[in-house]
Amino acid sequence: MNTSVYQVNKGINRPIEFKGLKAQYIWYLGGGLLALLILFATLYIAGVNTFLCLLIIITAATALFMQVYKMSRKHGQHGMMKTLAKRSIPPVIKSYSRKNFTDLAKRGIDI
Repeated sequence: MNTSVYQVNKGINRPIEFKGLKAQYIWYLGGGLLALLILFATLYIAGVNTFLCLLIIITAATALFMQVYKMSRKHGQHGMMKTLAKRSIPPVIKSYSRKNFTDLAKRGIDI
């Protein structure tokens, strides 16, 4: 008799999470850290003092971490996309003619 033990994955249909960051914010943090690495290399090659380079990068990294975690807590997995979509909706639609609505009635479309 073969008695195999299998682990059950209990994270099905849950968003990816890493140390409190959810979904796309992991990518934002990774991209930001990559940009900071390139910035450090550029500053170092340009001849800027090493301690000044480190000070700039550490300050920027701290701001990056704080901002990304703040967005992750505020918006959640899909919240930022919903917020950006909500901003693109016009607050009001103005129509200076009734022709659009009378044509609907003529075509047999019920409002």
